[in-house]
Amino acid sequence: MLAKLKSWADRLAAADAGPAPAAEARELKEATALLLVEAASLDDDFDVGEEAVIRQLLTDEFGLRDVEADALVADARARVDASVELYGVTRAIKDRMAPEDRVRVLEMIWSVACSDGELHDFEASLARRVAGLLHVPDRDSGAARKRALARLERDADRA
Repeated sequence: MLAKLKSWADRLAAADAGPAPAAEARELKEATALLLVEAASLDDDFDVGEEAVIRQLLTDEFGLRDVEADALVADARARVDASVELYGVTRAIKDRMAPEDRVRVLEMIWSVACSDGELHDFEASLARRVAGLLHVPDRDSGAARKRALARLERDADRA
């Protein structure tokens, strides 16, 4: 009887410890990919250039191989087509990422939103809503947008 109680208590303690680090990292990657694909899809024109930007951002941010980035984008596209509930997606990021990492995710959203050379109202609205849900201050959100635009300009000059 005592052994069963101890086993039960051990399982409860393990459950309270939270998800394993690998599962947590996977959840953050999926949430970020989902937000980026949502940003690219809002103007009803998810083009090859936006998809390439998303893959590059995910690869750079999370150190992914191309195959992993492709799978994340494909999964995110399927999930966005079904429905996106921003609160749940952003909560995983807000709860598990440091403030400076949350700003980087927002910068990635701005990069995708502006990557086709045109910022649609829905894309800008998404970025603002995500900033609020991630608890990113307005000043940091504006700076993230400026950095994203500057990077896009530099990349365009190189091409």
